[in-house]
Amino acid sequence: MNPIIIIRSAILLISSILLLISAAGILRFKDNIPRVLYARIHILGVADIACIIALLTLYEPLLAVTYFILAPFAAHAIANAYYYGEEDHD
Repeated sequence: MNPIIIIRSAILLISSILLLISAAGILRFKDNIPRVLYARIHILGVADIACIIALLTLYEPLLAVTYFILAPFAAHAIANAYYYGEEDHD
């Protein structure tokens, strides 16, 4: 068996385990916790890294770099919108 294929398979398996752990973390937090969005964004950072690793393993470096650059901007925009929209709810 080719060792490169085994290494790629192991990396994809680790990435999928990270995605499952982050999904369990998202489901663990209930909506009644104050500022739960910030915790969820932090957990989704694990999923972002897992996706970037998976894309690099699948020989898609352009998609991985694009995702690496755009994901933090999207997370910041969501957190910023939540923070400034939070004033109306209190």
